[in-house]
Amino acid sequence: MPFKSKAQRRKFAQLLVEGKITDEQYEEWNRSTGGKELPERVGDTSAAKKRAATSRATKRPVRKRSVKKRGTARVARTSSTRKTAAKKK
Repeated sequence: MPFKSKAQRRKFAQLLVEGKITDEQYEEWNRSTGGKELPERVGDTSAAKKRAATSRATKRPVRKRSVKKRGTARVARTSSTRKTAAKKK
């Protein structure tokens, strides 16, 4: 069986160092892989993109809220504003 990714090759190298597989097993996999350029990981990116695309497609559109326009700005009525309003009359 050839290696499918760089991560898998590293994992098998770690198993070889720990003594869980033999040198012959590792070399067999390495020979069958050849000089191929392997991806870092297999299946992660395409699966993530596929999930993101389907989740975006199934979401409901967001409704925009209407903004109420106010004719004049509200002014806090204080004693000083009352006095100036009275002077203007």
